[in-house]
Amino acid sequence: MFPRTTLTAIVAIAAGAPLATSVTAQDFDLDAMIEAARAEPPLVVYDNTSRVVEMAEAFAEEFGLEAEGVKISTEQQVELVLREAAAGAVQGDVVALADVPSGMLEVLPAGALESWLPPDLADVIPSEFQDPLVLNYDAKVFVYNTGADEACPIDNIWDLTEPEMAGRVALQDPLNTPGFIDFFNQMALQADDAVAAAYEAHTGEPLETDEDSATAAWVSALAANGPLLTESDQAVSDAVGAPGQTEGLVGIVATAKFRDNEGLGYQLGLCDAVEPVVGFAQPKLILISPGTDSPNAARLYVHYVMTPEGLMPQTIDGKMPVNTTAELPADEPSGVEAIRDDLLFFDAATAGEDLDSRQDWQDLWRLSYVR
Repeated sequence: MFPRTTLTAIVAIAAGAPLATSVTAQDFDLDAMIEAARAEPPLVVYDNTSRVVEMAEAFAEEFGLEAEGVKISTEQQVELVLREAAAGAVQGDVVALADVPSGMLEVLPAGALESWLPPDLADVIPSEFQDPLVLNYDAKVFVYNTGADEACPIDNIWDLTEPEMAGRVALQDPLNTPGFIDFFNQMALQADDAVAAAYEAHTGEPLETDEDSATAAWVSALAANGPLLTESDQAVSDAVGAPGQTEGLVGIVATAKFRDNEGLGYQLGLCDAVEPVVGFAQPKLILISPGTDSPNAARLYVHYVMTPEGLMPQTIDGKMPVNTTAELPADEPSGVEAIRDDLLFFDAATAGEDLDSRQDWQDLWRLSYVR
């Protein structure tokens, strides 16, 4: 899953103590932190989900202070945080950082953000998620249109490379989406033999390729089949889920978009039996700016969103918590809990390889893609 890194675990106590000050759960005084936070300037939280607005409002109401949630796309987060830190003009006090390789190898080493583990929650957060602190896992899954097809039209990722699926696959453009590029690398590292086995199951023949891996062969073939590329998960949901389709598309989209079924009358269905993976799950870090003018409010927010109550707006969207006392709600609309074991969970131990290989995967996609 998400093994411990060599970064030092960082914890703190209330009333402005430095983040590097280590305290025990017994010494931690949540009430003192709340009182100190109320005397600080309003808090600003960056996240890549629109749910951050709701979460910040609930946090502010819960503790009687001011907080604002700002949605910042995954692609913009790292650049914005580094620029603010370099300029000494911090606007984002807390950042839910979705680009984990860049976070671990660029942002944290640069001191632009720091990790803080709430001491009283250490027993319910597995050690592999504590340093740096993981907020949750965000899953992207294969989906189809239930109005156009009685069942998912694919049961193998190699189906997506066949002529009948040309132009019928929708996903965010990997050249602009680090998470997809990292998915390719994670699959090559963790499941390449399974990708090769899936090819043989699909075709009846062993895979023969000049590419460096079975995953690279699949990525090249997928790109060559002319998928519909979008700038957002919402655009994928629009393309795949909209009613009235006769020839449905298959997409890869965040579980949060299943709320469009109720909100927009869409017809997204979960592809729950695709070999060798039904989708992938990326960790999101929750970090604090060391330049914040509201250190207690920032730590209080981190504490709040690591609890089942604080994270509820994201768990209802299928984002899987790492707090062992929190669960996805029974009415979570995607049904991702039932396929959790078939997702490819990113392993942060290879974050360096993910970051170093991004250009290679982008080059492969760029050279292979056919409109």
